[in-house]
Amino acid sequence: MNARVLHLIGAEVGEGASDGGCKWGAAALREHGIAQGLAATGRTVTWGESVTAQPRLATSRLGAIEAFSGELATAVEKVLHLGQQPLVVGGDHSCAVGTWSAVAETLRPQGTLGLIWIDAHLDAHTPDTSDSQAPHGMPLAALLGHGSEGMTGLYGWRGKLLPQNVVVIGARSYEPAEVDLLAQLNVRVMFMPEVLERGFAACFEEARQRVQASTAGWGISFDLDGLDPLDAPGTGTPVETGIRLADALQVLAGCSQDPSFVAMELTEYNPLRDFGGRTAQAATQLVCAALAPAASTLELAA
Repeated sequence: MNARVLHLIGAEVGEGASDGGCKWGAAALREHGIAQGLAATGRTVTWGESVTAQPRLATSRLGAIEAFSGELATAVEKVLHLGQQPLVVGGDHSCAVGTWSAVAETLRPQGTLGLIWIDAHLDAHTPDTSDSQAPHGMPLAALLGHGSEGMTGLYGWRGKLLPQNVVVIGARSYEPAEVDLLAQLNVRVMFMPEVLERGFAACFEEARQRVQASTAGWGISFDLDGLDPLDAPGTGTPVETGIRLADALQVLAGCSQDPSFVAMELTEYNPLRDFGGRTAQAATQLVCAALAPAASTLELAA
């Protein structure tokens, strides 16, 4: 059983995306009762500080995200130093830079970080390759050490993720420059056709073995647009034919019971598109499945 305190951090950022609605995602999920759902599984839950992007204090959108990333990293690092387990609730996916930079920095004395990246997109652009210049399309590249200094160089070093320690699952909307970068780095990407052919369970199990193989700890960055819009329509950038919610709930069950599971991040919830609250419910079920202290308690969160 996982007895660590689960510490929720709101990542209030939407400036990284073309549609800024995800900035309100953490507050909406808090109002929906995500913390109460997690507590009902048996976890001890606290909702700590929320970190808010401040575009008025920056000279560019990228600058706002760079400043936000540093502040979010500080918040996540504090939680880890308390011996608690962070759950970062986004926010657009640019928040991954702050989340996982802090986790990598904390783990660094013991070893490297492993990460399963579930997403409809590759998020592997840099400012040199992105037509939109939207930072939420850049966090994976930044964590791998490619991109602006402000996104790659937190804590004074690059390469928070080693290519062999990250696996992307569910990608189905991307551009050639992103594919090229990840291929050059030899990152394992399970595109959606592979997931449909093999099943999400088999793909996730392979990913888990890879990210655990030679790392000091691992986590999950779950972009809600990795799910099929039939189950989760209220996301920043929905893409058809994704992972079904029922499959994800079954596969993620009990992940945090693994002693080497360090943290989780949930991103791209856009309450402005979540008519009826179906996506908020899906998001709550996902984190409850992954972070419940025992699989037998999952029905309490449904």
